[in-house]
Formats: sequence, C-alpha cells, structure tokens
Amino acid sequence: MKIILLQDVKTLGKKGEIIEANDGYARNYILPKKIGVEANGKNLNDLKLQKANDEKVAQENLEAAQAFAKDMSTKTVEVTMKAGEGGRVFGSVSSKEIALAAKEQFGMEIDKKKIQLPEAIKSFGVYEVSVKIHPKVTGTLKVHVKEA
Repeated sequence: MKIILLQDVKTLGKKGEIIEANDGYARNYILPKKIGVEANGKNLNDLKLQKANDEKVAQENLEAAQAFAKDMSTKTVEVTMKAGEGGRVFGSVSSKEIALAAKEQFGMEIDKKKIQLPEAIKSFGVYEVSVKIHPKVTGTLKVHVKEA
C-alpha cells in the first residue's frame, strides 16, 4: 500500500514522502496513529498543492531576508563602553549587546545567536559583523564602539 507520510518517522522517511508499506502495517499502525494517509488521487493532489505553497512561502522568506540584509548593511549600530587604561574596553562587546543596541536604535529584531563575531571586540572603533539572517543569506552590520 502506498502511504504519504504526514510527519518524519525515523524508520520510514521524511514528511511528504510517498512510501510503500505492508497493508497490515499501514492499516494497523500508520493510519490509526495519523502518521500517514493513503496515497489516493485526492491526497496526492493535496500533497502537490502543499509543496507548491511551501515553495512559495520559502521564496517569500528568502526575498524578505535579502531585503533585510540590504537594509541592515546601510546602518551603523553604536555601542558605548567604559574605557580602561590605554584606551581599552572594560570586558568585551557581546552579541547580546549588539542585538539590544540594534533594537533600540533602529527597531531591528536580530537574534543574538545569529550574530557571528570572529573574535571578541575589546577596543574602540568600527567593526563589521556578519549576521546569518537565513540559511542562504548573510548580512553585514557595522558596529561603532565608542567611549561612554
């Protein structure tokens, strides 16, 4: 019996795949637990429409991420830190502080886990920080660290 999986199953396959299962296994396990549905004409058509819709949504998300990256590259976030001896910063500028400053200054929601700092920022100046917005889109954000 052909089955369309409604969710990922470790031994069977991924969501949306069409698999071949034994009749008894399909009737007694897969269908009652709503892991999958029988692959008839209506369900196959629904699957095709769902995949088309998912592709459209993924494309819209990609375009939104690209626009956000373009907008972000034009902005400079200013972070103020206390100065120690020799013009060095007390501690370092973290991704959390950069995300907070971006939200306060420009209203940009950036997840601190998506900000990629190559090394800790421990001195004043302007730095370019990469931000992974989408699996296919990485933007750059300028961070100006100045003395408080």
